[in-house]
Amino acid sequence: MRVLVIGAGALGGYYGACLVRAGGDVTFLVRSGRAEQLRRDGLRVMSPHGDFAVQPKIILANDLKESFDVVLVGVKSYSLADAMSQFSPAVGSNTMILPILNGLRHIDVLAERFGAAQVLGGLANISAGLDAEGRVVQFWPNQIIVFGELNGSSSERTLVLETLFRGAGIDARASEAIMHDMWEKFVQLSTLAGITCLMRASIGDILAVPNGEQSIFRLFAECCAVATASGFEPRAPFIEFDRKLFTTLDSPLKASMLRDIERGSITEAEHILGDMANRARALGIETPLLDLARAHVAAYEVGRRRAVSGQ
Repeated sequence: MRVLVIGAGALGGYYGACLVRAGGDVTFLVRSGRAEQLRRDGLRVMSPHGDFAVQPKIILANDLKESFDVVLVGVKSYSLADAMSQFSPAVGSNTMILPILNGLRHIDVLAERFGAAQVLGGLANISAGLDAEGRVVQFWPNQIIVFGELNGSSSERTLVLETLFRGAGIDARASEAIMHDMWEKFVQLSTLAGITCLMRASIGDILAVPNGEQSIFRLFAECCAVATASGFEPRAPFIEFDRKLFTTLDSPLKASMLRDIERGSITEAEHILGDMANRARALGIETPLLDLARAHVAAYEVGRRRAVSGQ
């Protein structure tokens, strides 16, 4: 199975490198600067499971001429439009497009461009980033990837994908309820990003202050209400898992969105917090804490753009 990984950042870099290490036929579509770095240093992964490096096959957008069996899309939401234009020559009639972006809005964007039959639902539960040397750094041992048909059916192609990823040592699961899975992650991420960005603090630090825990679960309840009204009521195991996640004392957990703010980088705030808030408005659900978190990060973005433009 021929796999095209879009980019070699934290997500695509990690999962793609694992597939390469296992002998998979994997090509990375990258920009010229990243291509030069990968040719020079290889694709390096720093992981709790053991550090390793691979020499990846790479291709530039202008050289992409043939289709692949799988296109793994792990770019940030604000890069999706450019990425689709670049990888479109790789999408044939039988190509599976597997996005592992955060949120939900990208599913409609991909389906509109390539057709719903080409697109799988997908999510990744992994904490990773790129360091200053371009290495993929995995912060926690989790390396889960879940995917499935958007209509909830079982299919041979998703089972083949499951075998491919598991053969690379990745915790992979083909799901017959992928939209429910994605909604639950959407709730989790909106809560985590909203509260840690709003407070500019980790979960552990938020729990250490008056009304910290109450604020976390007030936001969590707002996001759960949106999911429920959308037809995807969060299930009991998810609720239990997130209650433990959000009540772990001294937890250093913070959203990648907050790490973006700390670096002075662009964020996915509108794709995550904005989309959740917009869905709430359309359903007539009041989400005051979510709205405040959205406004907080939006104000940061205004200042960031001003600083970049020098005005």
